[in-house]
Amino acid sequence: MGVNLFSFVDLYGKGLTTLDHVLGKGAEFAKSKGVSDADMLEWRLIADMHPLRFQARNVINFARSWPARAAGLEVLPDIGDDVDLAGLKAAIAETKTFLGGLTAAQFAGRDDTPHTQNLGGMEPTLPIGQWLSGFATTNFYFHLSMAYAILRHHGVQIGKRDLFAGGL
Repeated sequence: MGVNLFSFVDLYGKGLTTLDHVLGKGAEFAKSKGVSDADMLEWRLIADMHPLRFQARNVINFARSWPARAAGLEVLPDIGDDVDLAGLKAAIAETKTFLGGLTAAQFAGRDDTPHTQNLGGMEPTLPIGQWLSGFATTNFYFHLSMAYAILRHHGVQIGKRDLFAGGL
C-alpha cells in the first residue's frame, strides 16, 4: 500500500501546535488554582496511568523520530523524562522547525522501504509506510488524546475545537 509519507509531516506539525495550545491552557488554569507547572505535569487520569509529562513527551518524540525514519534521516534524540513545561514547549518548537525543513523529495519512493524497530522484546520488520501510517500515527494521536483528557479531567476548559488549534 502506497501512502504519501510527506503528508504526515504537516499532520504531526498540526498535532504539535495543538499540544502546545492545550499545555498553555493547562498552565494558565493550573496557575489560577495555585498549582505549579511541575505539579500539573504530574496530573494523571488514574493512578496507574502515565502523567501528562509522559504523554506530552511521547507526542513530541513520535513527531521527532518517525518522520525522520520515514525519510531515511538521523533521528533527533528523545527528550528526557525530567523535562519541565518550558522544556516541552522548547522541544515542540524545535520539532516543528525540524519538520518544517523536511521536503517531499526526502520521502519519495520510500513507502516500501523495510524498517525494523525494537518494541521491547519484539523486533518486527515492516515497510516504513506501514510503520508511519499505522503504528507511529496511532501512538502519536493516542498520547495527544491522553494529554487532552488529563487536562479536561483536571478541569481545564478545553473542548473539541482545541484539538484543531493546529488547523484542519
